[in-house]
Amino acid sequence: MQPVEALSLDDIDLSAPEFWVRPWAEREGAFQMLRRERPMSFYKELDLGLVAVGEGYWAVTRHADILEASRNPDIFCSSRGATSIPDLPPPFLEFFGGMINMDDPGHQRLRKLVSAGFTPKQLARVSHDVEHAASEIVSAVAEKGSCDFVTELSAPFPIRIVCDMLGIPQSQHAFVFEKTNIILGAGDPEYVADPTQIIPALLGAGADLVALMKDLRKLRLENPADDLTSALVHAEVDGDKLSDEDLGSFFVLLVVAGNETTRNSISHGMKALCDYPDQRARFQGDFDAVSPTAVEEIVRWATPVIFMRRTTTRECELGGQKLKAGEKVILFYSSANRDELVFDNPYDFDVLRTPNEHVGYGGPGPHFCLGANLARREITVFFRELFRRLPDLQINSDPERLASNFIHGIKHMSCEFTPKAA
Repeated sequence: MQPVEALSLDDIDLSAPEFWVRPWAEREGAFQMLRRERPMSFYKELDLGLVAVGEGYWAVTRHADILEASRNPDIFCSSRGATSIPDLPPPFLEFFGGMINMDDPGHQRLRKLVSAGFTPKQLARVSHDVEHAASEIVSAVAEKGSCDFVTELSAPFPIRIVCDMLGIPQSQHAFVFEKTNIILGAGDPEYVADPTQIIPALLGAGADLVALMKDLRKLRLENPADDLTSALVHAEVDGDKLSDEDLGSFFVLLVVAGNETTRNSISHGMKALCDYPDQRARFQGDFDAVSPTAVEEIVRWATPVIFMRRTTTRECELGGQKLKAGEKVILFYSSANRDELVFDNPYDFDVLRTPNEHVGYGGPGPHFCLGANLARREITVFFRELFRRLPDLQINSDPERLASNFIHGIKHMSCEFTPKAA
């Protein structure tokens, strides 16, 4: 699909909810125009009646400028809020983002502690679990011949992996899934019907997840097990350990990010493979050889997290634009991953694309995604199992997209395939 420049430059308003429900091609056309003609553009913030309205923000749309901001966290900080354009109350920053909303030394402290759960040894332990989960989830639909690809395949898979890693019992998986949908889909009426209840719904979902982890932390302190929660609870760096609050906020970050990003990469990836049958044939025909580049292209194509925010700490310049201290800059990863100056034919899906310097896991620097290798593993295993068991699966409906300017999400998407014995 190629971009369509349906709006004039002055009619592009990235703050307008209406912009984010426009067809994909028109949204891409708008960002294409911004990169070409106004790569650093300023927008007023939308008054949602929920939090104080700020002065506005700079939309950063070029790949090179996003890399520069990401590599200089002392100038472009995260502690004022990274996952939201408006300035949010402290409880939001604590519940929804944890160390994403931190700068060093606090960020470095937490990253060192939680890295104990993401060592090669720890990740090797979950490899079998990833394969087992993929097999069971595909088996659950194999005999049906059709299903909702998102709710029955791509969504249950990563949430199960994260919950199993943490030692959360299966009886709680649906509860965790429901709360993560509220946190990242609060602007969509399917998840929060009453717009006046968005803040209570967000805080309630965050508090519920923190309470779950608090109980699990207490259990694992007394009875350690071979799971990620035990590793995190007992992790120690120079005598420092994770507090109750540290672990709670990291848990929210892990289950939310681990759910939404992987599920949407898989969903967008499957749609692209159906839209580009030649690329699918190449991927399925030589899976082991092609999967390393194919997975990176799926993440570039999907860019499940549309943006992250940074705030300037002093006067500086970015993309030729002079900035004052305290200004908000929004790093639009979705635009960077289509930058014509970096990617040849960026609107073509190419499973052999190399080089592929995408920012689907965030830009370089201290906030690069801690779970990137786990996500790559999950995507690889899932498509291997899908191609093995349901090789002729086809998407047969347009995706129903999440109403969000933050998550490039697909809520529902039907598919069909030749039924197979489970």
